[in-house]
Amino acid sequence: MTAKVIFTGKTHNTGGRDGGTRSSDGFLDLKLAQPHPAAENLFGAAWSACYIGALELAAAQKKIALPAQPTVDAEIDLVLDNGAYVLQSRLNVSLPGLDREVAQTLVDAAHTICPYSKATHGNIAVETNLL
Repeated sequence: MTAKVIFTGKTHNTGGRDGGTRSSDGFLDLKLAQPHPAAENLFGAAWSACYIGALELAAAQKKIALPAQPTVDAEIDLVLDNGAYVLQSRLNVSLPGLDREVAQTLVDAAHTICPYSKATHGNIAVETNLL
């Protein structure tokens, strides 16, 4: 089986007081003067958006009606641990109106679907909280 690239995100970043990031399609164009926790915020935004898509796919696969307003709040910490910088995260998931056990099933399944969850698995501390 041959893997098929579905999308390639391309960004150009510059540092310093007038730093910023811009995507090649122009959709993303942000001023990111240093120092600024932009990387953690952008990573959290991307991961939580992807995770909602994974929840939607998991619900469809399991034939479960997902609530109209699922939410994922991502908290990404930059941590200094014994002189090394590492990340840790919390994903706070809300699936209002779903039975808690059903909701937890979807949360667990989403981690096996979401590419960001797969990429971080075993690499950073990840805490998932069903609200």
